[in-house]
Amino acid sequence: MPEVESARAVIERSGLGRAIVGVDDTDTWVCRPHSPGQIKNALVGRSLVVAHRRGKSMWCDTGEGGPELGIHLGMSGKIVIADADGGEVDGGDYWEGRRQAGDYRWSRFALDFADGGRLMLVDPRRLGRVRLDPPVESLGPDAATITPAQFRAALAFGTAPVKARLLDQEAVAGIGNLLADQILWAARINPGRRVDKLTDDDVARLLRATRRAVSSAIRDGGVHTLKVIPFRRAGGRCPRDGAPMTMSAVGGRTSWWCSAEQAL
Repeated sequence: MPEVESARAVIERSGLGRAIVGVDDTDTWVCRPHSPGQIKNALVGRSLVVAHRRGKSMWCDTGEGGPELGIHLGMSGKIVIADADGGEVDGGDYWEGRRQAGDYRWSRFALDFADGGRLMLVDPRRLGRVRLDPPVESLGPDAATITPAQFRAALAFGTAPVKARLLDQEAVAGIGNLLADQILWAARINPGRRVDKLTDDDVARLLRATRRAVSSAIRDGGVHTLKVIPFRRAGGRCPRDGAPMTMSAVGGRTSWWCSAEQAL
């Protein structure tokens, strides 16, 4: 979610109010279920007017009567806006150092502006997606702005492992695998603990940890900057108490936790 917010901010800062004169929507996988030309026909002559985000989903209004343009970054996508004079800004996944300015070989979708600029979804792994009128109604409250009551409600039903519930985008929108591990590590809660076994104090610690992790990741450039992430590896030790880090699958996702402070 922090990477998506950085991409949204780039669009808000440099992509709004620019007339769209061309669209490259020829990648039928990234642009599914649309056929080539369908997104182009809907957008040419319009402009992006507002950039929204909820959780890991991002979409743009295109003016009265126009469709919403949904852009999902996947795990390696970034928004690049290049101007006619060679200037360039980008936001999204943190592999920026591995891409030289002007290298657009992984561009999967693009908007051409009347002023000569271009907005691109650059995505080496081709895991992103672009679609018109994306279904965002089913998303839960955004992790960056969720209220205490909403957070308690998200954890108050069923018997799922707490990590699986945090990853459920219909419960809380915006928490991915690495962010969840950071939140649980900061709250000293095992990822496999069932949500019906959480105490009121557990839930309060999880909410505080969520707020800190989200704000830190947005401020510092992404989830890779969070404290526990470098120690999610074989031989890694907890940066808080030095105990070995433990790894297993929880909720179908690879999970790491402190073997001492996060014991089940």
